[in-house]
Amino acid sequence: MENSFAITSTFIAYLIMMLAIGVIAYKRTSNSTDYFLGGRALGPWPAALSAGASDMSGWLLLGLPGYAYAAGFEAFWLAGGLLVGTWANWLISAKRLRTYSITTDALTLPEFLARRFNDTSKLIQTISAFFILLFFLFYTSSGLVAGGKLFETVFGLDYTTAVIIGTVCVVSYTLFGGFLAVSWTDLVQGLLMSAALLIVPIAAMNGGLGQLSSDLHNINPELLTLWNDAKGEPLSAIAIISLAAWGLGYFGQPHILARFKATRTNKDLGTARRIAVVWTALSMAGAMLVGLVGLIYVTNSGAPKLDDGEKIFMLLVNAMFHPVIAGILLAAILAAIMSTADSQLLVSSSAMAEDLYKQVLKKDATSEEIVRVGRFAVVIISLIALFLAMTPDSSVLGLVSYAWAGFGAAFGPAIVLSLYWSRMNRNGALAGIVVGGVTIVMWKQLTGGWFDVYEIVPGIIFSAISIVVVSLITGEPEESVKKQHEKFEKQLVELD
Repeated sequence: MENSFAITSTFIAYLIMMLAIGVIAYKRTSNSTDYFLGGRALGPWPAALSAGASDMSGWLLLGLPGYAYAAGFEAFWLAGGLLVGTWANWLISAKRLRTYSITTDALTLPEFLARRFNDTSKLIQTISAFFILLFFLFYTSSGLVAGGKLFETVFGLDYTTAVIIGTVCVVSYTLFGGFLAVSWTDLVQGLLMSAALLIVPIAAMNGGLGQLSSDLHNINPELLTLWNDAKGEPLSAIAIISLAAWGLGYFGQPHILARFKATRTNKDLGTARRIAVVWTALSMAGAMLVGLVGLIYVTNSGAPKLDDGEKIFMLLVNAMFHPVIAGILLAAILAAIMSTADSQLLVSSSAMAEDLYKQVLKKDATSEEIVRVGRFAVVIISLIALFLAMTPDSSVLGLVSYAWAGFGAAFGPAIVLSLYWSRMNRNGALAGIVVGGVTIVMWKQLTGGWFDVYEIVPGIIFSAISIVVVSLITGEPEESVKKQHEKFEKQLVELD
C-alpha cells in the first residue's frame, strides 16, 4: 500500500485528537480512584462503548475478518458465542459487581476478591495480580502485533519499526489520563470502529446479500454452511464447542469488568447493556461481511491471494476509497488497537501498583504515589509486550485466544459465584483462580482428541468445580464475610 500524504495526515490528526483527550483527562485525574475507575462517573454510552471497544481490539478488524475470509460461515459460531456472552455478562454480572465493589470499597479486581473474602493474607490479591500480568502481556502483545501489521501495510515500514511506532501511540495517552482518557477515547473509537465495519463491506458489495451468497457459492459452496469447514469436512463437536465457548470468557475479563464498576449508577447499566449488545451485533456482522466480501473481491478482481487473511480490511479500504476516506477508515484499526491496549495496560498497571506495590512493598503508599507507580508500570509492561510482539508471523487471533481463555477461566467462575453464592469462602476462591489459570497454561500444551477443545472450556469447568468443592469441605465463611454479603444484598436493593 502506497504511503499517501492524505492517509498520513489523517493518522496524525487522529493521534493528536486522542492525545488531547488524554491531556484533558490528566487535569481531572487527582487520585487513584480517578486514575483507575474514572471516579465511578461513566454514563451508559461511554460505559457500553468503552467496554465494547476495549473488548474487541484489533481482533475485530483483523482477526475476525481474516477468519471469515478463510472459513466462511464457520466464523458465525465464534461471533454468535461472543454476542451471547456480551449480553449475559452485562445481565448477570454488571449490577452485582458494581454494587459489591462499592460495598467492599475496592478499585481493582484482585482487591475486590480479597476484600470479598476478607483475605488478610493477601494471597488472593497477589495471585490474581500475577495472572492478570501474565495473560495481559499476551493480550497487549496481540494489539501491538495488529499495530505492526497496520503500519507495515499502510506505510510500507518494516515490521519492527511499525510495532515500535504503534506501541508509542498507545502508551502516550494511557500515561496521561488513566481511566478517564481511556473511556472517553474508547467512546470515540468504538463509534469509529462500528462505522468503518459497516461502510467498508457495503461499499465493496456487488449487489445485495443474495448476490453475496451467489458469489460465495461460486467460489466454494462450503463457505455458506455452519456445519462444514471450508474443505467440506463436517465440523466436529469439539470445533463447535470451542468456537461458541468464546462467549464464556467475558465473565473474567478485568478490563471489561472495570467498566461495570465505573458506571455512574445501577440504573445506567440497563441502558448500557442494550447499547453494548447492539454495538457488538452490528460490529461483528460488519467484520464478518468484510471477510466474505473481501474474499469475493480478491477472487473476482484477479488480485493476488492474500497470504495473511488478517489484512483483508486494509486491502479493501485501499482498493475502494479515496486516500482521505481511506485514512479515516484505516484509523479505525488504530482505534481498535488503542482502545484495547490502553485498557489492558491500565488494568495491568493497577495490578502492579495497587495489588503488588501497595500490598507487598509499601502498604502506606499515598494515592498520588500509587498513580505514579501505575504510570511507571505502563511503560514496563509495554516494553515486555513489545518484546513478545516482535515476531512478524504472530497471529492476532492466536494471541487473543490464549489471553481470553486465561482470564475467563481464572476469574470468570470466581467472580460470578462470589456475586451470587454466600457459602463461597476464601479457600474456594483461591482454588478456583489457581486451578483455572493453571489449567489454561497446561491444556494449551496438550493435543489430540478432547485435548483439542479450546482451553477455556476445561478451565472454567475445573475452576467452578474447585470453588464449590473446596468451599464446602473447608467450612463456612467468617462471620464478617457473611455480614458483608448481607450488607451487599441490602445495597443492591437500595441502589436500584
